[in-house]
Amino acid sequence: MYKNFSKSSHAGRRYNFRSSRKLAALGKRFGSNRFRTVKSFDPTNIINNQNNKIVETVEEYIPKYSFSDFKIDLKLKQNVLNRNYGSPTPIQDQSIVEILNGKDIIGIANTGTGKTAAFLIPLIDKVIKQRHKKVLIIAPTRELANQIREEFYLFSRGLNIYSALCIGGENINRQKQELRRNPNFIIGTPGRILDLVDQKYLNLGECDNVVLDEADHMVDIGFLKDVKYIISLLPNKRQSLFFSATIDGKVKEVLNNFVHNPITISVKKRDTSINVKQEVIKVEGQNKKMETLYKLLENKELNKVLIFARTKHGVQKISDELYQRNFKADAIHGNKRQSQRIRVLDKFKKNIINILVATDVAARGLDIPNVSHVINFDAPESYDTYIHRIGRTGRAEKKGVAITFV
Repeated sequence: MYKNFSKSSHAGRRYNFRSSRKLAALGKRFGSNRFRTVKSFDPTNIINNQNNKIVETVEEYIPKYSFSDFKIDLKLKQNVLNRNYGSPTPIQDQSIVEILNGKDIIGIANTGTGKTAAFLIPLIDKVIKQRHKKVLIIAPTRELANQIREEFYLFSRGLNIYSALCIGGENINRQKQELRRNPNFIIGTPGRILDLVDQKYLNLGECDNVVLDEADHMVDIGFLKDVKYIISLLPNKRQSLFFSATIDGKVKEVLNNFVHNPITISVKKRDTSINVKQEVIKVEGQNKKMETLYKLLENKELNKVLIFARTKHGVQKISDELYQRNFKADAIHGNKRQSQRIRVLDKFKKNIINILVATDVAARGLDIPNVSHVINFDAPESYDTYIHRIGRTGRAEKKGVAITFV
């Protein structure tokens, strides 16, 4: 395909250390390497091994339910059907009924499997039937929290149910105004949620339905103690929903005090999608990377491309150079205001731009439709990061290509 290149086939006043911990976590959260030694992951061997294997036969999942079968409010059901959903995904098919029945859930599923709808649909139904109920949804990144709220808007249309979005990088006074409306849904990131708790604008003791989404990523970027502190402020009697791609030792620390007699639903069958073709391009020296990238992007097959680089500075530099060469490109990274990041993502989703350059802040949880190619301009730091990056393409049964420069 690319013939021009050589390739291989909080106690007290919360935690006194929170500020210093946040500084240390900035590198992981936004791709900066100021605070740590940078390592990279070379996927060459994995890709070669994958390409040498006989393609496995994947058994088609047959859902037990259709969306029409779920015993939910008729207006809510109509909002769901208006989304033109096909059959429920496995996590939706297995979770929605259990959540409607009030069970605690541990959902183990890769990103992009439909988890947001799996918890929003039954929780909105619960609030319709019990208007005093409050739902707290915690996400690791601002972008994911904003995406959850956008989904909430679509499912709750015409139902007179309100939400507050509590994330950093946005005007906190506006968020305080939203909280004064006594919304049923509070959607946010751990740091801003705790800021509002500290300022007495948010009482977590009222939140008797709680969702931890992408819990493993929250732990990875340094939110473990914040999340544990948030859990300590919740009422003992609550419904707890926990979603994660992996459950390792640190994630189990959260689980121990979060869920009670949970039902575990695992739909994670493989790390990488069979819809993603993985390739490596060997580049001789850093200076040739940009020229290699230019030549790649001139190929018309690369019609919607997500490019990952390690640092905020590197992301902006790549975006600026592409723009100067008349490519429709823009960037998201931690130095941009949240409103700017949202605007750029919206432009990418609406195809106003067709190239998005990002740090790993975009690698997790975001549902960006029809990404044809992911390019790892800088090699990812770990296998997990590689998996989450390339998971931005090959979604919704479509084919995608992931290319890594090494």
